[in-house]
Amino acid sequence: MTTQLFGQPVERREDPRLLRGEGRYVDDLGRSAAAAAFVRSPHAHARVLDVDVTGALNVDGLLAVYTFEDLPERVAQPLPLLIPHPALTHPRTQYALARDEINHVGEAVVMVVATDRYRAEDAAERVAVTYEPLAPVVGLEQSEAARTLVHADVPGNRGAHMVQQVGDAPAAIAAAPHRLDFRLDIERSASTPLEGRGVYARWDAQDDSLRVYSSTQTPTGVRAAIAAILELADAKVEVIAPDVGGGFGVKIMHPWPEEILVPWAARTLGREVKWTEDRREHFVAANHERAQEQHVSVGFDDEGRILGLDVTFLHDHGAYTPYGIIVPIITSTQLPGPYRLPAYRVEFSSLYTNTVAVTPYRGAGRPQGVFAMERTVDRIAAHLGLDRTEVRARNFVLPDEMPYDLGLIFQDGRPAIYDSGDFPESLRMLKELIDWDGFTAVRAAAAAEGRRLGIGLGCYVEGTGVGPYEGGHVHVETNGRVMVSTGLSTQGQGHETVFAQIVATELGVPMADVHVTTGDTRRFGYAVGTFASRAAVMSGNAIALAARSVRAKAVKVAADALEANPDDMEIVDGVVRVKGSPADAIPLRQVAVLSNPLRYSFSEEAKAATQFAAPADPDEPPIPRGEAPGLESRDYYSPIRSTFANGMHAVIVEVDPDTAEVKVLRYAVVHDCGNLINPRIVEGQIHGGVAQGVAGALYERMAYDEHGQLLNASFMDFLMPYATEVPRIETAHLQTPSPLNPLGIKGAGEAGVIPGAAAIAAAIEDAEGYPIMRMPLSPDDLFRLRREHAEEAAS
Repeated sequence: MTTQLFGQPVERREDPRLLRGEGRYVDDLGRSAAAAAFVRSPHAHARVLDVDVTGALNVDGLLAVYTFEDLPERVAQPLPLLIPHPALTHPRTQYALARDEINHVGEAVVMVVATDRYRAEDAAERVAVTYEPLAPVVGLEQSEAARTLVHADVPGNRGAHMVQQVGDAPAAIAAAPHRLDFRLDIERSASTPLEGRGVYARWDAQDDSLRVYSSTQTPTGVRAAIAAILELADAKVEVIAPDVGGGFGVKIMHPWPEEILVPWAARTLGREVKWTEDRREHFVAANHERAQEQHVSVGFDDEGRILGLDVTFLHDHGAYTPYGIIVPIITSTQLPGPYRLPAYRVEFSSLYTNTVAVTPYRGAGRPQGVFAMERTVDRIAAHLGLDRTEVRARNFVLPDEMPYDLGLIFQDGRPAIYDSGDFPESLRMLKELIDWDGFTAVRAAAAAEGRRLGIGLGCYVEGTGVGPYEGGHVHVETNGRVMVSTGLSTQGQGHETVFAQIVATELGVPMADVHVTTGDTRRFGYAVGTFASRAAVMSGNAIALAARSVRAKAVKVAADALEANPDDMEIVDGVVRVKGSPADAIPLRQVAVLSNPLRYSFSEEAKAATQFAAPADPDEPPIPRGEAPGLESRDYYSPIRSTFANGMHAVIVEVDPDTAEVKVLRYAVVHDCGNLINPRIVEGQIHGGVAQGVAGALYERMAYDEHGQLLNASFMDFLMPYATEVPRIETAHLQTPSPLNPLGIKGAGEAGVIPGAAAIAAAIEDAEGYPIMRMPLSPDDLFRLRREHAEEAAS
């Protein structure tokens, strides 16, 4: 084996090209393609009475105008429900173009195609749509009241209702020495990646094939949907995710209406068609996340040990449920976190509203669950006058209890079982990193200067590496280059680097010889996608298995040629050699030649390589039965269940006594994702996640008015933290390898964002001295809370 690259902080290979401006995003492609634009509803809830396109017909360069009535039967059906669930009793998905009813501002009504985007936008503005406005349902309170229905055939606006329980939580709470009951709220937000959605389609009429470029996290899913809806053979559809400028979950969903309409228009018109989303479209037409109303009841003893926990929450899933109820299921099953709950009951209702649909956004229901659990633990500590870290320690699942079965069913339909972790050690490391025990003196020194400081922490467990599978292909070419491909896509995670590290380590070749391709169905046709912190666990292990197969074949072929025992062989720096006898060796590129007898007569190198070959047995074929030519392998990894990463965050904030501005002074993270493939990339994932966690706690919210209009649908109004608002992040890593996969790894992509709101809420509460029960929290919100608290204290 070559130098051990697994676990090393190798620099990211993809960055230089992108930093030089050499990225290829969807909008960089198809410069001469026709352009699509959409007429989108200005109403949150309305009937479409009439669509008059005559005003658009005189626009120079117009190629087509499509309404729902123009769509063929297959395209005119509701879009697929991606993840059905028995608890989702009233699923609803949208039409590619609105049929007769609008259910949120931004829903597409008409598609216009012209020779360029300017003309398409001009034509779209001239389409006259007559609406009959209906009363909108905005927010969970209106939806639960059900005085107005989003969908007339969905009683009470309730799309889904689900209960899971372990033990008898209500009885345990009733019998407990102490009980607390309270409400928590998380508002709606969204991922808003730098690059919005985009689709570019090319139809080849000569062989009835379609090539589609999409800014997606799930290219093989997009291919399957396009092939099915447009009634094309899978082999006739190619979907490629080029460079993707961020996803964070919003690009999981497949297919988007535009991913069907743009390819359909390309085939219908017989020319290339492209659509690139503008920023307002992204705000009002791409999916959101987060909004929940939570009601918590907890019973506990004098030591702060939780005896029973009962949580009921409402989840706002917007106008449609294209991705099922994955988000509230994750909230319900990840809510227990690292704590032992002898009796736990969770019940949720997922409600329709006349707002943009909800699908996973980085963290995917976990920030809401962690907010509920961590606020509960802090309330217990405050009620008993105990240190918050001590209450946590008394409730932790211990290392010798692993694997630990929660008794719940996770998002993948499998039991939620923690596979590894050491929560007490993580807490010890976090307290040391943030200097928890020394904070009292820090607070006092700041108070002497008139400054108000607080400290908080949040713990989480994150299910990662969900199935059902991913695959990997490793091919050693006769020039020594190692080609690696996997079907999931990349949006900045560093796959090109980490997958190359895995192959270089497993195969014993220089990393510079390894070339990685992701997200291209031409190279790998079957995959699930990049989401749920699953890429490294799923594709990483599949690629490792494929590389091990290639290594085993290379060793066997080289051993036969050298008349050596395969057990005595090793591969070092791309050379297969006999251990202890470096002169008895064959370069891996020559082994690739020997693995393909058909190349002997075409390659001088192949002819030279044959000097190692033993005389052929005339009674045996050149390639033994059961083997294939070429030094390559394709393998798949399918886990028995998800693996569970975990971590803990601590934060120190300063709150301005006059303006209520919150400043994050320090942020510390202890993270356990099993064996680290590349610590530098894991650090990057954590840093990006923490930035989004700070954003979700203090800045980002989708502000709808009572009419269902999004009031901050631009970066002029939608707040986010700058680099000046995100502090330097101090990190430490605990590695408890997962026993569930060959590499012993767990996911890391969402860890940074999950406990942010809970930890920051706790720190603000510590600084202010009264409960913080909702997030995000702006200075204006905090100012009002101060006034309300002062009024309550005075009365």
